[in-house]
Amino acid sequence: MADVNETSPYATGRRKTSTARVWVRPGAGKILVNELEPLAYFKRETSVKLMRQPLELVNVADKVDVVATVKGGGLHSQAGAVRHGISRALLKYDAALRGRVKKAGMLTRDSRMKERKKPGQAAARKRFQFSKR
Repeated sequence: MADVNETSPYATGRRKTSTARVWVRPGAGKILVNELEPLAYFKRETSVKLMRQPLELVNVADKVDVVATVKGGGLHSQAGAVRHGISRALLKYDAALRGRVKKAGMLTRDSRMKERKKPGQAAARKRFQFSKR
């Protein structure tokens, strides 16, 4: 990992089945996601914008470096998990930012997950075809 020390504020962000480990430290605004630039990793500008929202909201996009490792889920879900992780790590970096970040809804975890398959059914809610005889 890109020289993250143990004293950097750390937080875990989650969305659906994605989990992101995020470190925030003072720097020049460099962001690495799984050791790649965000656009090279997410491949969509919208996902990169989503991920950068908390930094731009509190005007620290060019004052902190962010290192994130993310796994699980799809790329958009991973971007949401990184956003959640950055939001939580920023509070450890500077607790005075909590009001703005919370009001914007960036501390809420998106808990939607795929529902499990039930026994005796074809899928989570789909039933086998009924036949009277």
